[in-house]
Amino acid sequence: MKATQLYKKLEKDFITPEMSDEWAEYMNSVADFISENFKKRSMGLVCDFATEINKVYTAVFPSREVMQKIIDDGTQNAMLFVHHPSIWDIRKAPEVFQQIDKELLQQFKERRISIYNLHVPLDNYGEYSTSVTLAKALGIKPEKPFAPYFGALAGVFGKTNSATIQDLKNKFQEAVGHGVSFYNYGENNITEGTVAVVAGGGLDETIEEIAQNKVNVLVTGITVKNDHSKKAHEFAEKHRINILGGTHYSTERFACISMVDYFKKNGLPSEFIKDIPGLEDM
Repeated sequence: MKATQLYKKLEKDFITPEMSDEWAEYMNSVADFISENFKKRSMGLVCDFATEINKVYTAVFPSREVMQKIIDDGTQNAMLFVHHPSIWDIRKAPEVFQQIDKELLQQFKERRISIYNLHVPLDNYGEYSTSVTLAKALGIKPEKPFAPYFGALAGVFGKTNSATIQDLKNKFQEAVGHGVSFYNYGENNITEGTVAVVAGGGLDETIEEIAQNKVNVLVTGITVKNDHSKKAHEFAEKHRINILGGTHYSTERFACISMVDYFKKNGLPSEFIKDIPGLEDM
């Protein structure tokens, strides 16, 4: 497929004029590799290295491990689709997002492998969204979106068959494949079977709206108690809202896995590349 054809298709299907983002201002160290369009709006085509795309890889972050896997495959004329154009690592706070390795970017350029990013557009409520796909992985039926975020709605309220937090926690652990955090601030029973789901880092921005909707459990990614999240945790405890956390990576990977089907439906071979969850997020 012509690269421009695929870029236009993604633009049409996911990006709206209301959306914005702010990655480019933090990516000066790799500015020489970044497309002019991305420098202006921080979404869409990050690195315009290909004219033909014969395969698409999907990943949450463009980590060294992910990029090296593509290079080791001997791939050329391809695209890496990522949810984030930088690499999350809470252990390196306050610089929690690290930039793409320049040597690997040069190899991508030589091999004609573009990089395409949908952050806010993939968080937005819809079939492939981060929170919807996480909810479905936990057996939660999405009902309505919430959590305004850069022109999108990043969270979802949904119904679960789990009667208790413990049962939902067990399903969460099974889905992500590792232990999850549980901040037991409220009743063990799930109020009216309704759960708030915000993949990634939704605690601080959404907790008040969750309380307003009288929901007593939030499933999200980053839940660690630190200076940044202290007020949100205090609010959750005061309003008796239980919090389950499964890391930034693990809660957002379901969307990137679902995008494999999107690309296959558009006639392109595609595969998801696994990475390592940062358990320090919890």
